[in-house]
Formats: sequence, C-alpha cells, structure tokens
Amino acid sequence: MYLQIMEQIRQRIAVGDWERGEEIPSIRQLAVTLRVSVITVKRAYLELEREGVIVTQHGKGSIVAPDSRLGAKLYDQELAKHIERVAQLGELLGLTPEELATRVRKAAREANRMTKEYS
Repeated sequence: MYLQIMEQIRQRIAVGDWERGEEIPSIRQLAVTLRVSVITVKRAYLELEREGVIVTQHGKGSIVAPDSRLGAKLYDQELAKHIERVAQLGELLGLTPEELATRVRKAAREANRMTKEYS
C-alpha cells in the first residue's frame, strides 16, 4: 500500500499538482483521507524523503523538495518503466530489437506530429 501512496505522490508532483517547495498533507491528514494506517503513510513519506522527492522538517511538516530537476527526474523514472515494459512486450511478440526500435521511432514521430498540430 505504501508503494501506491508513493506513486500517487510522485504523479501529483510530476504533473504539477504540487509545486517545488509546496507543503503536502501531513502524515495523519493523508492517512485519514486515504483510510489507511498512519504507519503506512509514514513509511511512504520516509521512502520519498530518502529518494529526495520530499523534505520533512520536524514539527513543520513535509514539502515537495525544492530540487529544480525533480519533475524531470520523475519523468525519467516513469519513462524507464515504460521502456522496460515495451521491451518485455516486444520479447513476447518475438520482435527483434531493430523491429522494436522502428516501432518506437514511428510512435515518437506520430506523438511529435500530434503535439505540433495542437500547439
């Protein structure tokens, strides 16, 4: 459960719901909101602090780490997960690395084209 909480917090930061330096809910407040144990939320916060995602000040609460590269770091981690999954699916489909790379390049070109159309 604490891993899911960590992922939700990372997502909120990555999409900009919570900005650098912004205070996040207290451990107790989040535990009540999510209807989970305070210990579960505390573990998630401790792990996020260890990763440098949040900073906790005793008696003051937790904030999103002021690290200016945090968003990029989270996106990079998310991309790594997706690339790993794409590689696994390619393997299951029997695709060669070259075939997989061709499909990824095609998808990237399409995403770039769509971005330009809607800009």
